[in-house]
Amino acid sequence: MSGEARQRLQLVLAFAIVYIVWGSTYLAIRIGVADLPPALLAGARNFSAGVVLMLFAWWRTGLAPWRSPDWKVAVPVGLSMIALANGFTTWGEDWVPSNQAALISVCSALFTAWFGTFGARGHALSLRARTGLAIGFVGAVLLFVPGHRLSFEHLGAQFLILTATVAWAGGAMWGRHKDPQTPPLMLAAMQMLTGGTALLAVGFATGEASQWQWTFRGVGSVAYLAVCGSILSYTTYMWLIRKVTPDKLSTIAYVNPVVAVVLGWLVLGETLNGWQFVGMLVLLGGVLLINTPAGVFAKKLLLRRA
Repeated sequence: MSGEARQRLQLVLAFAIVYIVWGSTYLAIRIGVADLPPALLAGARNFSAGVVLMLFAWWRTGLAPWRSPDWKVAVPVGLSMIALANGFTTWGEDWVPSNQAALISVCSALFTAWFGTFGARGHALSLRARTGLAIGFVGAVLLFVPGHRLSFEHLGAQFLILTATVAWAGGAMWGRHKDPQTPPLMLAAMQMLTGGTALLAVGFATGEASQWQWTFRGVGSVAYLAVCGSILSYTTYMWLIRKVTPDKLSTIAYVNPVVAVVLGWLVLGETLNGWQFVGMLVLLGGVLLINTPAGVFAKKLLLRRA
């Protein structure tokens, strides 16, 4: 296998992980907050994942975490993407159904693509990328029409989830402009520990410890979110940040709702209607438009003219 083919395969696998696994975390969070308080749930998930990943990265690279020169990068990114973004989303899902949370989170695609145009490594959006983003957004909205209309009964929680998308995109794009010397696994672990520690501090300070319930459902959600949502998906996402352009990265926020809707249908018995199937097709069409190399379209056009 050539180097180019290997790199393409790595990208396909990485996108598959963050598309599918991360989409399932909305359901896992919704299940978890039924038994566990949100700040401690998010904190326990990220702190435990950070400890495990840091020990593994230390063993693999030999770099002691306290020797890393990149805490000045890890702390702001961890506070923004984990403490704020993940914390707000988890708290919001204590009030908002997982499918609504997934829909609101689609906005992170727009913020990621927009914030990605700034700075020394800014990537201008092509007409095809802007068109793909617009198509993807329409498809994501169709996923919840008419069976899952947005309700403004819990406007504050919905606004927090929206704020989470800004924090996530801002932290991701700010970190993209940095050149850390720390290996990616260790850097991701440092970010998880930073965000997880902050969330645990908030949870204990607000008296959430008395609300913690040692149930199979609650502990199981923490374990799943730590292993699959943080260790596997978050580290893959951090790798993708430096491998693809912001417009391609933003497609993750469009595909995650598809997974959330399907899992809600399978696990929670939510409706999966005709509009949602149409929405999935439209959404995936937008993703394909963004992620398919421009040369492929040019080649097809030339073949048609021939």
